[in-house]
Amino acid sequence: MNARIAVLILVVGLGGLSSVPLVGQEKPREVTLKGKITCAKCELELTKRCASVIVVKEGEKEVVYYFDEASNKKYHAETCSQSREGELSGTVKEVEGKKTVAVAKLKFK
Repeated sequence: MNARIAVLILVVGLGGLSSVPLVGQEKPREVTLKGKITCAKCELELTKRCASVIVVKEGEKEVVYYFDEASNKKYHAETCSQSREGELSGTVKEVEGKKTVAVAKLKFK
């Protein structure tokens, strides 16, 4: 009987760990971002390859959020040659030291 209880406690305890992010991983969070949507290469000269980004004013500084790969493919043609003001909603997480957003909805002004 005690062995069954110990196994049950172990299983429940390990099940709770599955929702804890691993070291170095950030759990994605839902956000709404407003700012300038542009190309990290062509306008901002931050990368060697084209990449869609949104530049958001947070207090006194500007923060760059990179679109994830799927969002970049979907929206990059609309913003590469000309930046546009807009608003998006999606999930943000940190990937390779950069804030990255998976765009769920995008609206240009």
